[in-house]
Amino acid sequence: MDQRLAAFEITERPVQLNGSALARALLRLLGWRLKWDGLPAAQGVIAVYPHTSNWDFPLALLAKWAVGIQVTWWGKDALFRVPVFGRWLRWLGGHPVVRNAPQGVVGQMIEAMRAAHAEGRFLWLALAPEGTRARAAGWRSGFYRVAHEAGVPLALVVLDFGGREVGFDSCWRVSGDLQADFAVFARRLAGCRGRRPALAAPVRPLTS
Repeated sequence: MDQRLAAFEITERPVQLNGSALARALLRLLGWRLKWDGLPAAQGVIAVYPHTSNWDFPLALLAKWAVGIQVTWWGKDALFRVPVFGRWLRWLGGHPVVRNAPQGVVGQMIEAMRAAHAEGRFLWLALAPEGTRARAAGWRSGFYRVAHEAGVPLALVVLDFGGREVGFDSCWRVSGDLQADFAVFARRLAGCRGRRPALAAPVRPLTS
């Protein structure tokens, strides 16, 4: 594979944030290392991997507070219909998604990213591309479409229970070649282990 045709890593991180010292201390107390050195831009997409257990959400939430990043994320629409809990999810940045109609949401997010860039507003979308805690055949590609068509960076965030590390592993400028870019991501994430390793999906795009 010609590396010039695949995603390339962005090393500059000019956007710095002020997170919670208490959240960082709690992560250390729990035995976790936080990997964070800033963002490459004010807009972008975060792909969180792997997603294999119910513990992933509170861990990611704690890391979010430790970093100080405000994110938008997609969740099952049924969760947002639960009284009080649904309101809390929205407060955390959640956006309900009907699973059988994802294309409309992807298109709306692409336009939202473009508008945020034009207006200089901060907007980062965070999601787990596996789409489920159960074993999946690969990654859904909606997040990739948003990054590519909106022209924003893609960050890989790891929940590595093997190395007890959570945070921003790397940031990328995607090429538009889905297969080539996923091959790059797969090599980068090869050593990352979820809480239930057997349930982690292979890093490859779903074909349907």
